[in-house]
Amino acid sequence: MIVVTAAGGPTGTAVVRALRERGLDVRAVVNRRGPRPELEALGAEVVRGELTQPQPWRDVLAGADAMYLIWPNFDPDEAAGARALFGEARRAGLPRLVYHSVLRPQARAMPHHAAKDRAEEALDASGLAWRVLQPCAYADNFDAHLAEAQAGGVLRSPWGLRRGQSLVDLRDVGEAAAVLLTEDGLDGGTFEAAGPEPLTALRLAELMGERLGREVRAEDVVPKGDPPEGYAGRCRWLMFEHYRAHGFTGSPRALGALLGRPPRTVAEHLADVPVGVEPR
Repeated sequence: MIVVTAAGGPTGTAVVRALRERGLDVRAVVNRRGPRPELEALGAEVVRGELTQPQPWRDVLAGADAMYLIWPNFDPDEAAGARALFGEARRAGLPRLVYHSVLRPQARAMPHHAAKDRAEEALDASGLAWRVLQPCAYADNFDAHLAEAQAGGVLRSPWGLRRGQSLVDLRDVGEAAAVLLTEDGLDGGTFEAAGPEPLTALRLAELMGERLGREVRAEDVVPKGDPPEGYAGRCRWLMFEHYRAHGFTGSPRALGALLGRPPRTVAEHLADVPVGVEPR
């Protein structure tokens, strides 16, 4: 039995799907009541659990062989909350915990990266058997941009035109997570999950154009003013400013080793994204 938190989101669903494809039992933790047809269709046991609120995690973890901990995006309490949950997992006797972190958590100019860096530090001192997956940005984040590019011929880039990103297919992230959750010999390991090529917005626009059969132009969307006051908005603002200055790239070797094959390219990802009829 594998417990997956934040299972209703894209990452959690990808991990649940990868585990179910291996024939494993999955307890999918979601933060709202109500039907979850996408998880139920995969054959997961759906339970309610709120990571940001105290609750009896012993019940959720009962009989579990491992847990994949995904924390809600841009939550200011991640570092402290994850540390508390590590303690709950240790007291429940959880055999293995895999933490969903981020590529380059030590880049503390981005507050949500700093939170994951502190969580990783707490995990190392938790007394648990642990592994960490550090994905870069998802190729899937640009699926909606593909539809916009089809309609308007423009890819709007908030991270500029010069710096690259090693975009990773979310299916590969899910498969890598399944490996870390189930296979031996990986305890104490931290694994980057980066796509096979660093892509600038200009190159990504070219790939979208090839997929759509039309010209797509990359447009630099330069942020104006100061960072927003809210935590989530400030995190996004600072994230794109960091990407604009430094890019966000990593090596695909660790992910390829986990998968036993090369990670999917962005072109391969785009080929699987449905494309509608272009408006007349």
